[in-house]
Amino acid sequence: MKRRNFLYAGLCAAAIAPYPIWRHYRGDRNTLVSINAVSNLGGEVSLDASILAELSKSIDGNLLFSDSEGYEQARQVRNRMVDKYPALVVQCTGSADVSKVINFVDHYQLLTAVKCGGHNIAGNGTCDGGILIDLSPIQGVQVNPKLRTAQVAGGSLLAALDEQSQAHGLVTTSGTVSHTGVGGLTLGGGFGRLARRFGLTSDNVLGVDIVTADGRLKRASAEENTDLYWAVRGGGGNFGVVTSFDFQLHALPQQVVGGEIYYPYDQAREVINFYADYCQDMPDEMYADLVIFAPPFGLPDALYINVCYSGPLDKAEKVLAPLRRVVKPIKDEIKLVDYVELQKSSDDTDPRGTGQHLKSGFTKGISPALVDALVDNLESDLFRGSMAFFQQAGGAVSRVETSATAFPHRYASHNLTIGAVWPHGVDPEPHSAWADAYWNKVKGFTDGFYTNDAYGIDAAVAESNYLTNHDRLVEVKTKYDPANLFRVNTNIRPASQKQPS
Repeated sequence: MKRRNFLYAGLCAAAIAPYPIWRHYRGDRNTLVSINAVSNLGGEVSLDASILAELSKSIDGNLLFSDSEGYEQARQVRNRMVDKYPALVVQCTGSADVSKVINFVDHYQLLTAVKCGGHNIAGNGTCDGGILIDLSPIQGVQVNPKLRTAQVAGGSLLAALDEQSQAHGLVTTSGTVSHTGVGGLTLGGGFGRLARRFGLTSDNVLGVDIVTADGRLKRASAEENTDLYWAVRGGGGNFGVVTSFDFQLHALPQQVVGGEIYYPYDQAREVINFYADYCQDMPDEMYADLVIFAPPFGLPDALYINVCYSGPLDKAEKVLAPLRRVVKPIKDEIKLVDYVELQKSSDDTDPRGTGQHLKSGFTKGISPALVDALVDNLESDLFRGSMAFFQQAGGAVSRVETSATAFPHRYASHNLTIGAVWPHGVDPEPHSAWADAYWNKVKGFTDGFYTNDAYGIDAAVAESNYLTNHDRLVEVKTKYDPANLFRVNTNIRPASQKQPS
């Protein structure tokens, strides 16, 4: 692998004291001292003060240490079950910074995590003892209304994409929680309220600017580096750091019909079985998630369907009428609403203060036996909220060939997610154990899982989840990241690290 003659002085491997290694230095750029960091292979590397000073001077962004202002927030991810302390956080301001940092970590073979929105449930946006590349300063959306395209900086959140594109009466598929990072969502596939109509977020990628493991900025599109372009659309963060996305946009009026409709929980079986049938015969413009939730503190269980209908308004009533007939709703909040407002309706304040233990898998329909397993085993306790929800696929998602992009799960009708959430500071063990037990009762009804939701998955199982696209992904990985520098993800191992069969 080609490496720059960059910061060679001071490199040494050592067997030193146990973690946390990050306590042994100051975070002031003017008073840097040597630190120890974790290598990609699990060993330890000593980084001299002069090396860190050189890195700090070479970038426009911030280099953060454990006592630096902003480090605590930068190291955290949404799931507070994940509580890791990187030795260094580099807040990059653009592709040039990312390239310099990748050259640095490649030379020292440092354990490397990349963070955008920090929503990944497995906490792949951070690491213990390695280096965290924080893309949050790289934000911005530029819309070309004539071409119906958007250029989106790699650290942007979905809210910016929705707001800027909708200002021109345009949109692309962009998740269901507006403070999710565009990068993580897109690279893993990208479900959302418009996926049945316009395809996955990744299906709408026209091209990316990506810094690969050799520190070079590359363009990947249908015309350049086509193998890389194929791989980043569903292959996750395995191939580099994307600093910019180009998206295809589609016309969409400002207002759609959307919101939640609530039902009596004691009729959950009837409603979910109805939902299973309803989803088989609906237009692409209709999208519906179903949620069952057992909240903490003794609050009543909830059952509701969250919808977005983006088709002709004069046909909305006919499409939505079955939702109001299945049983008598206890609350109906479906109405004409601004699309951007609907996109934020599932948001919370994201305080990075709750523990989460979630599991997910794709389904091919929803059988009565699956409904029974979900309803019979859902329960909460004083502090734990427990849930199961279906995120709808099908439509345009299913009409893309399996081999057209790296995302292989075109057969899925839904993504089923189950799990538990609890306040930070509460013992997580009983809640995690409950979530695992609940999942064991329903996972037999699933087939494969969403890369972006992978949590506690064995490496071999994770790779097999890429199905018939796996071997081609290994080829691309081997070409662009032969040493597996980008491994803090749902990892695809390069050929050199594959075990003989």
